[in-house]
Amino acid sequence: MESNGRSLMRDRLLDDLRLVIKDAEDLLKNTSQQVDDGYRAARARFETTLSTARHGLSTLEESITAGARDAIDTTDRYVQDHPWQSVGIGALTGLVVGLWLGRR
Repeated sequence: MESNGRSLMRDRLLDDLRLVIKDAEDLLKNTSQQVDDGYRAARARFETTLSTARHGLSTLEESITAGARDAIDTTDRYVQDHPWQSVGIGALTGLVVGLWLGRR
């Protein structure tokens, strides 16, 4: 399983990427009046890069969702196939965490 810290960092990164894409889209909307040829070429390249980033973010989100769904399904299958081992693992984990928190 993924640690909570890594999950939090991943969520922050995804939020930051969404914000960058939104800001870039706003910038493109607000600078549509520019007429210089060099600017037009740079804008076209930027729009292509932005489109690629948007697609990459969407693919990453789908991948993360699919991975989480697979992990949940695998865990559910294991618990259904091995109920007593799952109870034992849960009890042992609770005991270890209880002892660890008790020493703090």
